Amino acid sequence: MKKFKLRREEPRHLEYQIEYENLLNKAQLDAVMHQNGPALVVAGAGTGKTRTLVYRVARLIESGVNPSSILLLTFTRRAAREMLERASAVLDERCRKVRGGTFHFYCSQLLHEYAPKIGYPSNFTIIDTADSLEVIQLLRTELKLHQKSKRFPRKSTVKAIISASINKQLSIHEVVDQNYDQFMHHIDNIELLARAYVKYKADNFVMDFDDLLVNTLHLLSDKEVLEKVRAKNKYVMVDEYQDTNALQAELVRMFTSEKQNIMAVGDDAQSIYRFRGADHKNIMRFPDIFSGTKIIKLEENYRSTGNILHLANLVLAGAREKYDKTLFTSREKGELPALVKTEDGREQSRFVSQMILNLREQNIELKDMAVLFRNSRDSFDLEIELNKKKIPFIKYGGQKFAEAAHIKDVLAHVRVLVNPTDAIAWNRVLNLIEGIGPKTSSELIQWLKSSSNPYEFSDSGMVNGAYKNGLLSLSQLLIDLKTNDFTPSEAIEHINTYYKPRCEKKYDDHPKRLKDLEAFAAIATGYRSYDQMLEELALDPIEATAVDTLAGKEDENPVILSTIHSAKGLEWEHVFIIQCLDGVIPSGFSLSNEEDLDEELRLLYVAITRAKDMLYVSYPVIQHGGFGDVFTKPSRFLDDINESNLEPWLLVDEDDESSETPLLN
Repeated sequence: MKKFKLRREEPRHLEYQIEYENLLNKAQLDAVMHQNGPALVVAGAGTGKTRTLVYRVARLIESGVNPSSILLLTFTRRAAREMLERASAVLDERCRKVRGGTFHFYCSQLLHEYAPKIGYPSNFTIIDTADSLEVIQLLRTELKLHQKSKRFPRKSTVKAIISASINKQLSIHEVVDQNYDQFMHHIDNIELLARAYVKYKADNFVMDFDDLLVNTLHLLSDKEVLEKVRAKNKYVMVDEYQDTNALQAELVRMFTSEKQNIMAVGDDAQSIYRFRGADHKNIMRFPDIFSGTKIIKLEENYRSTGNILHLANLVLAGAREKYDKTLFTSREKGELPALVKTEDGREQSRFVSQMILNLREQNIELKDMAVLFRNSRDSFDLEIELNKKKIPFIKYGGQKFAEAAHIKDVLAHVRVLVNPTDAIAWNRVLNLIEGIGPKTSSELIQWLKSSSNPYEFSDSGMVNGAYKNGLLSLSQLLIDLKTNDFTPSEAIEHINTYYKPRCEKKYDDHPKRLKDLEAFAAIATGYRSYDQMLEELALDPIEATAVDTLAGKEDENPVILSTIHSAKGLEWEHVFIIQCLDGVIPSGFSLSNEEDLDEELRLLYVAITRAKDMLYVSYPVIQHGGFGDVFTKPSRFLDDINESNLEPWLLVDEDDESSETPLLN
């Protein structure tokens, strides 16, 4: 009798319930219908990346793939949840059975299942950042590293060093040498503390967020576990692949079965998180890691007008390493993006705020406008102008001006000049002096409250001990500021000079904070007196929350102010990119490194592609400082772009009768 051997065939469905051909463009359809083998979907800005992922999940399940054999990795759990909800709406509830989430969430699940394999109980606990810092501080004290004569890095800096070492797959020595070279003389003790931190977590059966990744990689070195994990992952999909770090890219490889049914979706041109450990090269080398990769490019943009996309393509052409693609749209060309050259930062702020008011009069809602910038400090002057014009706004990315500790430190010196009985400001000022603690500060404040000359500390009888020189320096500064007729900007410059060594001692990231202080001195040129500066900064609540800003305006959403990094993935009808200067975009810190310079170019590309209908790129010709003006030049990334692609706008005062297009009043 003839014997037959049964063999399971992959399900074949020639007809689908969903009419994919009518719902997707050709490139999207190509990605959605891809079944087996590795694929890289290079999805340009606004090209329907999420839609493509959603429909591929639905199509795989409709073709007979078990939903629980699909792994969908994203960078936020919310993103995974929304994709699966949309897929369920497209197909049915089977889509909710797809295993989805962040790298950390999925790794946590694996570790709890197989924890004994790496010496942990299955009920190990995960500690958050605050817990991590507390442990590092405890170990730092136990190792007596806080008693060293030369300042040891703060606990938050130590945590950042350890985290960067793990996520960038670098040694502690390499991280310190590259990013914290001011602490290289402490390298042996930093490495000692890092080892103690690892041992503490192992001894107490806890893991931090970084451990979830590194311990999973360790777990998967067990061949039995690796085979079980891969057997469950018949299909792997990874969103925002350009944002993966070295560790995550290796985990993706480990998660993927030998059949290599892996699809990564991302845009090399939107890789802008190198400072967090993201490696642009991961998406570039994907075809080398997964041989036979099918590359699919999504280039049809559904967001922006033709002229905005043309500018984006021109900017991206300057990138050294990239996947060649050209964004296009079926939308109209629209208006040319505007290049707005202003006299200085204040005129730039006046232009933006006035244009916002003009657009609102044209029935464009505030929530459909956004102002983007490279650094949080670049919007400080604009925030003041928006408050003056009572334009509500909410700010994303970085810290608001008056909330920053170093700005508060400097302002405290001005406050004690205006009000010598301001005990809160005095306490902040005095505690900046080495050797002065709460007790001494309290005693000095009690003295100065009853003194006729509160800035002359030598009269207090307390100028002695470890803080003698510091107290005398403060006294000299305050007397100098009180007796001389300095402008607010000049006063801020003097305070900055005094404060600089204290800032360097107090904050490990002092280079960035000192840049903020330079910006503050420039902003202060707009004030006539100390009183006016303090009053406007207090009454125009730059530090207000979105709720405070919108008080009494429930019927109107705010304008969005955002760093470019925080704006990625978002879109608005009208977008302003301010401070588009060489040395800002690109950052002055990136000019000596080609990879950093490339990332800065991608940052501008991301900013441009946030705009749907109109884009305004502005820069001031003069940057004001307390002791002089500096002439600027626009971003080098705009050098080769002519007026047919980026239209120069001339600002004319509304009172000028010769003006045909008044933009300022």
